[in-house]
Amino acid sequence: MLFLRACCAVLLAWFASAHALTQQEASAMAQGEGSTRVQAIQAAVAQADAATLAYIQALSDDAVKIVDGKPYVFQAGVALDPVHGTPASLGPAALEAAQDVVNNNRLRGELDNALAALKLLAPDALVRRTAAKSLQGQVGEAQLPLLERALAQETESDIAQALGQLRAAALLASTDEGRRVEAARVLGASSQAATQTLLAERLAVEPSPAVRQVLQRSLTDVKARLAWGDRVGVVFSGISLGSILLLVALGLAITYGLMGVINMAHGELMMIGAYATYSVQVLFQKFFPGAFNWYLLASVPVAFLAAALVGAVLERGVIRFLYGRPLETLLATWGISLVLMQAVRSLFGAQNVGVENPAWMSGGVQVFGNLSLPYNRIVIIAFAACVLLGVALLIGKTRLGLFVRAVTQNRPIASCMGVNTARVDTYAFALGSGIAGLAGCALSQVGNVGPDLGQSYIVDAFMVVVLGGVGQLAGTVIAALGLGVLNKFLEGLTGAVLAKIAVLVFIIIFIQKRPQGIFAMKGRSAEA
Repeated sequence: MLFLRACCAVLLAWFASAHALTQQEASAMAQGEGSTRVQAIQAAVAQADAATLAYIQALSDDAVKIVDGKPYVFQAGVALDPVHGTPASLGPAALEAAQDVVNNNRLRGELDNALAALKLLAPDALVRRTAAKSLQGQVGEAQLPLLERALAQETESDIAQALGQLRAAALLASTDEGRRVEAARVLGASSQAATQTLLAERLAVEPSPAVRQVLQRSLTDVKARLAWGDRVGVVFSGISLGSILLLVALGLAITYGLMGVINMAHGELMMIGAYATYSVQVLFQKFFPGAFNWYLLASVPVAFLAAALVGAVLERGVIRFLYGRPLETLLATWGISLVLMQAVRSLFGAQNVGVENPAWMSGGVQVFGNLSLPYNRIVIIAFAACVLLGVALLIGKTRLGLFVRAVTQNRPIASCMGVNTARVDTYAFALGSGIAGLAGCALSQVGNVGPDLGQSYIVDAFMVVVLGGVGQLAGTVIAALGLGVLNKFLEGLTGAVLAKIAVLVFIIIFIQKRPQGIFAMKGRSAEA
């Protein structure tokens, strides 16, 4: 952004009573050694007037040049006086000899900090809140006048608390031992990772034993608070992963758990749901751009129906001829998975496609200073719970669910009682496939969508179903969430690869001791 005099008129309302920018201050910020310029910028920030803010913005935008030893702001080829904002009378020779102001990385960082600090006095609370957050760990004693001024006029309690933390961080380098003790005590209530670093750095150089004692106690308190954030973060990540595994495994719990079909194309049915979501997104972008934030609601039924339709065709065309022949079913569905992946590559290309989050799924909830819970993950956890409730009601409370349970427990007797077992098989397989499509819809919100999407989850989904107990929805839920939390916990200790190996070893040992899984299947089929 270039130097904008219109901005100065608005900002003047913030700093009407402040000292005005002088020519000497403008020159000191633009010329000389780096340390001298840094000191000049920090001193100017403490004065906080509109011309100073605009001039610092111009320095940050590389819009300042030196002409005859004086700095000028260049806007659209016109040289402006940095103090008054009026056009300067410079001859062609002077303009030709103008030299750019060079800012190294240190100076750019100082300019960014200065701009953020000046925003602490903005009339918009959101601007002030963002500025206070960006200044964590970046303030010094030079910013104290501005921080105290901002704190004195702040009306929002959360911003005032953040400003108090910033003021304490600035006081930590004070020459007054009492002020350092006060600052250390205030910082002990922080939950920011930057505060932990600040306290540790100060503790390493603090000469006073009394201050060191307070610093050590505050550092211990901050570490304990951050440790809780880490623990909650691991649990949330595990539940998030578990909810995704649950969505993937729910459909498999029907096709494999209830029907006994080893469907190696289950991951590709998820992929179809993900690409259905992508297609709906493209349609909304092209034809309904104003309603784009609601495309995901339309994607849910489309993803379910697309995957359910493919699953129904798959069951009627191939799988119904292979019931009771698990090896042939496995090979046939594996071949179908390759066909589906190649079909998607032909239609959408081999590269991954991006599915955007709606605006209401962007951002997150700040729980601790080092923990933010993303909205998209929260929505997926809630979505998994809704799908689970729907499947439980469908299986336990509807006529279709009764028929599925009857055919699962004893197919010949169910047929003798008038149940059309072939139709029930198709409906059940389509239901399991549709749920896989819903899993793909959810997965599209946390990563890219590609032809190999399903391959990353199919093995984990089978492990969840086997561990939970074949045909047991309650076992599937416990296994999915348990494996998700266990995997994330082990990742923090051993790394991702060793965590996967450890989880697999655990499942193998568990199945050796309890082949029926967490919950054993009940009924005549289990007794046979």
